[in-house]
Amino acid sequence: MVERVVVVDDDAIILKNANKVLEEAGFKVTCLKSGRLLLEYVRKNPIDMLLLDIKMPELDGFETMRLLRKWEIENGVHEIPVIFFTADDDCKAETTGLSLGAMDFIRKPFAAEVLTLRVRHLLDLIRLQRDLHAEVERKTKEIEGMSLHVVQTLADAIDAKDAYTKGHSGRVADYSREIARRAGFSEERQEEIYMMGLLHDVGKIGVPDAVINKSGRLTDEEFEKVKTHPERGAKILKNIEEMPKLFIGARWHHERFDGSGYPDGLTGAEIPEEARIIAVADAYDAMTSNRSYRGVIPQDVVKEELEKGCGTQFDPQFAKIMLRIVDEDVEYKLREQ
Repeated sequence: MVERVVVVDDDAIILKNANKVLEEAGFKVTCLKSGRLLLEYVRKNPIDMLLLDIKMPELDGFETMRLLRKWEIENGVHEIPVIFFTADDDCKAETTGLSLGAMDFIRKPFAAEVLTLRVRHLLDLIRLQRDLHAEVERKTKEIEGMSLHVVQTLADAIDAKDAYTKGHSGRVADYSREIARRAGFSEERQEEIYMMGLLHDVGKIGVPDAVINKSGRLTDEEFEKVKTHPERGAKILKNIEEMPKLFIGARWHHERFDGSGYPDGLTGAEIPEEARIIAVADAYDAMTSNRSYRGVIPQDVVKEELEKGCGTQFDPQFAKIMLRIVDEDVEYKLREQ
């Protein structure tokens, strides 16, 4: 692909010479006589490299670059690489230009070989940087995919421990992500909450199977064993350095908004938002799943329980979002099938 180079200078001789040298080197060249013309040009035309004179009437090179960078940010486009032309040996000017993000300076009048080599080397460098960035992104997504697979496998292992909660972790993760989305969380935080939801019950690995699968009412001693799973889970997940926030859902999903939950008795905003979201999703799935002692609770009763828990068991904001989700589920499909 032929690289597109734009030269901006109010000196017609510089434009003519630059055009000749760069075209002979194989670049597609556009010459403009002012910063204003450049700012109009970039709105409709892609640029691979910009050569910009510092001293020009009306808009000098520095002000032109400031306006260009502002336009790039507002329109979400990549920064155009800039080389400044200068006729002065001025350290202050170079400092200003570099602080604005210029990549290089070329003295006027320029030598043809110097101009060609600097433009070519910088374009090669930019291409290598972009290729490296693309490769890092590809590898990151590959690693994230592997991590998600490992987490999902672990979540399945947790659910398999409880004969009555098949798919519980996945559903809690799905509900949590949807609540976060509707609450306006970024996509990155939505995915973090999804992962936390998948592993919120990981601490149950340390609870005896006989307690987890008991069909009747738990004794006080047995319930105390169940209540250890948030701290156990947090201890397990804190060892995962790649996802330092992963433990949040595990530790605090049984906290209650009024402070009567466990393990730390946190109140209101003391409970991390992620855990407050997972608490709603977890309670909803518990009510809409089969248990040894009951079937799926009717949808109208589930709604009543969510409404009753607003401000006591649940953060009202997230409970109300869950209620809206329930209202939209007219066929009651959001439950264990």
